[in-house]
Amino acid sequence: MTEHRASFDAAITFGNGGDLTVHGFRVDVPGPDVGHGEIAALFVASLGLLMTDKVELANVEIFAEQHKGTRGGPSDRQAGPARAGGRFVELGHVIRAGMVTYPGLPAPEIDAHLTRESSRELYAPGTEFAIDRLTLVGNTGTYLDAPYHRYGGGADLASIPLEATVDLPAVVVRVTDDHRDGIGVGALAGLDVHGKAVLLHTGGDARFGTPGYAEDPHFLTRDGAAHLVDRGAALVGIDAINIDDVADLERPAHTLLLAAGIPVVEHLTGLGHLPPTGARFTAVPLRIEKFGTIPVRAFARLPE
Repeated sequence: MTEHRASFDAAITFGNGGDLTVHGFRVDVPGPDVGHGEIAALFVASLGLLMTDKVELANVEIFAEQHKGTRGGPSDRQAGPARAGGRFVELGHVIRAGMVTYPGLPAPEIDAHLTRESSRELYAPGTEFAIDRLTLVGNTGTYLDAPYHRYGGGADLASIPLEATVDLPAVVVRVTDDHRDGIGVGALAGLDVHGKAVLLHTGGDARFGTPGYAEDPHFLTRDGAAHLVDRGAALVGIDAINIDDVADLERPAHTLLLAAGIPVVEHLTGLGHLPPTGARFTAVPLRIEKFGTIPVRAFARLPE
């Protein structure tokens, strides 16, 4: 279903004095035929304004665009258990032999330890099995970073509790049309992230596996990571090549998030299928001791 947003200029006067003027403000709207009164109400609700006296709109334009999660808008859902019937959405890349995830890291190798043909000598007539062998680095496909990835004394994959990666309420932060690469506090400050999986939707996954994937990717800034730590995010994911600016060798987002015990999921895909709020996110790693990163099957369940 096509979603819509509205752009407008607005002038507000307040009952207790003062006024506010904005230009080119945008909100999610329920459809292309929404009236000025409903747009004004969404504007006021989105900013949490009190004691408004009069709202005047001008230069109103309605256009097709994916919802960003306007507070009080059509995609603003209270986080709660997904109702039965909400469909599942895959959010991870398929792992294939020879695929490139991160330039410079080896591609996975898939071959046979025991072929079906060879197994026929070991079993009864008509019975055969294949035992396959997979060789890969942990940073392959869509993967989860545990604190051990950054810190030798941090929790490894075997220590990540299910509560940290399963059925988490998701908050999707859409920056697909933001020309700034760094995702900072300004993009996060209005969101309730406590106990939630914060999924950064950059649109970078469209270039996964191509040289363009590494060109000017979005990333989480140091201040943005600190904000998510302070606000109690449960998990942070991104559909880009790295949650950090790859030019910053201090890797501040990894450093701050993993120090706080917040798992990181990189190279997600399909985040455009999720609403801004209301979905439930899961990305469970294998339980491997003394290991910090491993591919996951990341998925979400949509609200009914």
